Amino acid sequence: MEQMWSACHPKTEEELIECAALGKSLNRLSQPTILTILAANDKPMHGYIIVQQAAKSPMFGGKKPDATGIYRALKRMEESGLVTSWWDTPDQGSAKRLFELTDKGRHCLRRWIDALACYKMTIEELRVSASTALGIDVPDTPACAHVDLEGE
Repeated sequence: MEQMWSACHPKTEEELIECAALGKSLNRLSQPTILTILAANDKPMHGYIIVQQAAKSPMFGGKKPDATGIYRALKRMEESGLVTSWWDTPDQGSAKRLFELTDKGRHCLRRWIDALACYKMTIEELRVSASTALGIDVPDTPACAHVDLEGE
């Protein structure tokens, strides 16, 4: 059986670009990532802190996400009523936007939990179909931890 390709955590932009449709490029999953960060902190957060914490999430695997994309997602989420925001204008320093999860956002995150379970089942079915199409055994499910799988 072929050695598993470490697609779970591309180490370079080139690896990510090599197959741009890999899951790490699914901006759609930035929404549950952001909702989870806000729910876990249970307090208003600056967008910059959300970006930093997103980098630590399984979605981004230690790589800093595109801040502009995170802010765009936050704006869409605010327009949908999932988060609220306001400007924090301290006496000293620059103004920063604070974001907070709404009740609608908490409900949405709960729905994401179920949707992600369905995605997981669908993805496993697709792995089986893709392996069958290639005429290979279904590879072992990779341990997608933040480790170097090839020992480099």
